[in-house]
Order: sequence, then structure tokens, then C-alpha cells
Amino acid sequence: MIEQGYRVPEVCRIVGISYRQLDYWARTGLVRPSLRDAQGSGSQRLYSFRDLAILKIIKNLLDAGVTLQQVRKAMGYLRDMGEPATGTTLVSDGSRIYAIDSPEGVVDLLSGGQGVFAIAVDRVWTDLQGSLSKGRRAGREVAQAGGS
Repeated sequence: MIEQGYRVPEVCRIVGISYRQLDYWARTGLVRPSLRDAQGSGSQRLYSFRDLAILKIIKNLLDAGVTLQQVRKAMGYLRDMGEPATGTTLVSDGSRIYAIDSPEGVVDLLSGGQGVFAIAVDRVWTDLQGSLSKGRRAGREVAQAGGS
């Protein structure tokens, strides 16, 4: 089965980031496109679904005020875990990020007064799948209506 790839303009729209952010993150190695990286002038990057999910997680963390340095550490941890990081929740107290893989771990962290912001990694994954399939259905409906 061939995995669908997403070009830079689509990725920016889906994730809600600018081209400059995406380009910077690719050049610095935060998230490189796993299907096709840029190879000189005029070549196009091609991102996988997994790349999109990781980019959404990064955007959520940055929007919550987590530093890019801490985001890089969290992404390294998620990469080491493999794919997808189901059951993992990323929790931040604003300065550090904790990866917790059980409901008990979340409760333990919150009971210590630490947690402020949490992202369920598999929830980002399923939300992204749903929004992409809605977009594809809408695109097909528009194409069919235009052809009648």
C-alpha cells in the first residue's frame, strides 16, 4: 500500500503553521519529511500522515507556551518510542514535558500540582484522521457537483 504524501502548502493549512515555521523545523531536524525531503532548488518536500500528527503535537505544545528546546526533547522521546505512541499523554508544567503512558501516571503527576497542559498523542492521531477524511469527502463532493 502506497502512503499518501502531503505537500508543504497542504501541511501548513492542515497543521495551522506558516511556511517559514515548517521550513525551519525541517532544516533544523525537528521534523523532516519522511516521504521526500527537499533536494535542492525546486524540489518539493513530501510529508507522511505520521509527520502531520507530530507537527500537530508540536504546534499544540508551542501554543501552550512550551519552549522549542523542550519540544525538541519531547519529540526525541516520541521518536524513540516508535509509532504511533498510543496511550501516551504529554503533560507540561510550562517548563518541562513529561511523557506518561498510563492513567495512573497522569493522576500521580497532577496530584503533585505539576501538570498544567496535556496532549493525548493518540487523540491527535484520530482527530487528524477524521479531519483529513472529511476534507477528502468534501473535495469529492465538489468535484462531482462540478462535473454534473
